[in-house]
Amino acid sequence: MFKNTIDNKRYYTLNCFFRKKFGSKVFKVPLDIGSNCPNYSSGGCIYCSERSVSNISDGSLDIIKQFNKVKDIMEQKWPNSLYIAYFQSGTNTYGDIDKFKDYVDKLLVINKVVGISIATRPDALSDEWLDYLRKLNKETFLTVELGLQSSNDKTLKFINRGHDVKCFTEAVKKLKKMGIFTVAHIINGLPNETKEDMINTIKYLNGLGIDGIKIHMLYIPKNTRLASIYEKEKFHILSREEYVDIVCEQLRYLNENMVIERITGDPIVDELIEPKWLIKKFCVLNEIDKEMVRRNIYQSDLVRD
Repeated sequence: MFKNTIDNKRYYTLNCFFRKKFGSKVFKVPLDIGSNCPNYSSGGCIYCSERSVSNISDGSLDIIKQFNKVKDIMEQKWPNSLYIAYFQSGTNTYGDIDKFKDYVDKLLVINKVVGISIATRPDALSDEWLDYLRKLNKETFLTVELGLQSSNDKTLKFINRGHDVKCFTEAVKKLKKMGIFTVAHIINGLPNETKEDMINTIKYLNGLGIDGIKIHMLYIPKNTRLASIYEKEKFHILSREEYVDIVCEQLRYLNENMVIERITGDPIVDELIEPKWLIKKFCVLNEIDKEMVRRNIYQSDLVRD
């Protein structure tokens, strides 16, 4: 039996991590503060449409109204839950740091807020921001999420990521040196990547000592450069069976203490071109669970000391 589980999963879920750390149900409340991205000037990643936004947060509202709107929905089902304010949309360390500090100060005094989570890029961590993150980490439970997508520099160049693997490595080392809980985002099924490439990305992250990971499946949104490429080339898109197989193998190479914060994506249905199977998120999750049982495998069972 896998030791880091409370819900019969064979991998270390975020729910399990929060229950162990806080002794309670914890929700991340997505927030949109209109953050920009340093990569927009060069066209942005080929799969981006304008900017990344949450399906839940409403950027037209001020920060407290945004927070309360989601919290009130969650509390209807879990009235005793705790919350982490999650700056999700855009590159949140690329902007006015004083304005950001003001947002955080307002959120941390809200009852039952136990942490702050910040989504950003490895090339958007200036010394000023790192100094602030170091101080914030002493005040609350801080998570910094960094987009990597792939450990293959050729892939990063193809998707116009705007940074290389070395940049990501250096950013992680700086955050880990300060004891900050660090999460990486990766994408399975990027054009021209093999199963071996995707597993190598996992091995690379495992070697960095990342605390958590979010695994996404590549999907093609309308009105993006990726959509234009797909229309011309019809590159291979992973089937659900292929995705499940790859994720199951990836989990086996991850350290048992690495938290799996996400294991599939949430496309906006009206913007989705392919793959259509990704819409049925819970079917994907169930298939991963069933396949791990069928193979009798667990997270970390291929990790070698």
